[in-house]
Amino acid sequence: MRVAASSVLVLACLFSFISALSIGAINVDFYDVWLALWSYDNTQLTQKIIIELRLPRTVLAFLAGAGLATAGLILQTVTRNPLADPYLFGISSGASFGVVLLITLFGMQSGLAMSGAALLGSICAMSLLLLIAYHKGTAQIENMLLAGVALSFLFNAFTSLLLYWSDPQAITAIIFWSLGSFSRADWAWIWLPSAVVILGILSVICFRRHLNALLLGDESAVTLGVNVHKLRLGMLLVSSLLTAVLVAACGGVGFVGLMIPHIVRFFISQARVLGMLATALSGGLFMLWVDVLARSLIDNQELPIGVITAAIGSVFFLSLLMFKKRSTSI
Repeated sequence: MRVAASSVLVLACLFSFISALSIGAINVDFYDVWLALWSYDNTQLTQKIIIELRLPRTVLAFLAGAGLATAGLILQTVTRNPLADPYLFGISSGASFGVVLLITLFGMQSGLAMSGAALLGSICAMSLLLLIAYHKGTAQIENMLLAGVALSFLFNAFTSLLLYWSDPQAITAIIFWSLGSFSRADWAWIWLPSAVVILGILSVICFRRHLNALLLGDESAVTLGVNVHKLRLGMLLVSSLLTAVLVAACGGVGFVGLMIPHIVRFFISQARVLGMLATALSGGLFMLWVDVLARSLIDNQELPIGVITAAIGSVFFLSLLMFKKRSTSI
């Protein structure tokens, strides 16, 4: 059963990937997509559009979904809270603040520079979070949640202040970036999110036994020989790295790290390697179709990615709350 479900998920990802390459302002047949992938000819306009424009964008969309879903899974595991995600802990807000600071002060918008600024901002947010939440060498989960929400508002306030003092041209660029988009995807720097997402997924798989022990509680994990302090700190740093690089690459994309682990948890246990891989693949699958919607819902215009994910995520959780309310009343 698990093998069949995994095969269906992989095939769905492959089909969605090819579909994302074929759908757009100019629709392309599947045959032409395969032809461009296997025997690229840069003299053909259609193949040039697929390889140089749509392929890096589609790769980035899949990486963003997989990385954010993995970051959400990490945070939900180390905090034992199903509502934890990079936005709730202020990681995404800190990364956004770092990028906005870079753009407003230096006017730099290169992928590598923005990733570095986002990483510094997320590490700053995570350091403040740990400084506030840790008491006598142990992390209080409730304190982490409250501190994360407070830090998120704090960094959002700093970001708004920077926007207030920025020139109109910088404000336009920042607002467009903050709403989320994959249009900046470029082969020159896409190796960075690729490496970080692969590193994040491998980290979760390698430490899956320790993470599963952590779900039993800190005391039970310690009795099983797990260094809870180092494990939680290391996983939070991995989540920060994932969030920072992806925020720098595609802007603010919310609800993915919160919603996808929930959906996968309905069908498969995330304590196994298969469940962790399914979470990453489901996140990538989700973002592929979000990107297709962003490019095709309105003619000659592109909707922000963050707007679509926020709308879908809000409806999902409102439906989930109503379902739980009905199930408890029966």
